[in-house]
Amino acid sequence: MKTRITAYAIGAGFILLGLWGVLTGTTNPRGWAFWFAGAVIVHDGIFVPFVLLLGALTTRVPASHRRFVQATLLVGGAVTLVALPMVLGFGQRADNPSILPLAYGRNLIIVLSVIAVVAVVWTALARHRKRSDDPR
Repeated sequence: MKTRITAYAIGAGFILLGLWGVLTGTTNPRGWAFWFAGAVIVHDGIFVPFVLLLGALTTRVPASHRRFVQATLLVGGAVTLVALPMVLGFGQRADNPSILPLAYGRNLIIVLSVIAVVAVVWTALARHRKRSDDPR
C-alpha cells in the first residue's frame, strides 16, 4: 500500500512538472492542447475500436493460442500506427530530402516480420513448456 501511494505521488509530481513546463516554458499551450486533443482522438477513435475489433475477431482462435495472437496483433498495430505517417511521407519536402531519408515502408515490414517471428517462437516455447510440465 505504501509503495502504491509513493508511486502515485511521484506520478502526480511528474504530471505537475509537465503542466508547469507547458504553461511557463517556451511551448505554445494552445498548440500543445491541439496536439494532445489529436492524440486522444487517435487513441479513442482509432486505436481502441481497432483493438476491440481484433479482440472480437480472435474469439475463433483456440484459447491456448489466443493471447499470443492478440498480443502480436496489438504490438503490430501499435507499431504500424506510429510508423504510418512516415510510411505515407507526411512532412516530406522535395527541397529537403533529409526530413524522411529512410525506406520506412520496407523498415515497417521488417519490424512487423520480427514481431511475427518473436510471436511464433514465444508460442512454441510456451507450448513446449506446457508439454514438459504435463505429467502424462
